[in-house]
Amino acid sequence: MVPAMSSDDPSVEELRRRQRSQERAEAEQVADATTPADAARHQRRAEKARYLREKLEEREQSEREAGDDPDLPPAA
Repeated sequence: MVPAMSSDDPSVEELRRRQRSQERAEAEQVADATTPADAARHQRRAEKARYLREKLEEREQSEREAGDDPDLPPAA
């Protein structure tokens, strides 16, 4: 069983927003990289942020369908 989030924990929406921002920032760093190794590192970080954002979107959808999160509107 997953422990309940405390009121201090960020919402899924906030976490998703942070990952989107991180993804954009890392993608910009790819363009500004001075070496191929730097570009590859920033590309991997951008891909990881995208992966995490997608997983958060899946979680949000799952919670919406299950009716677990009172802050989310019910699924149509």
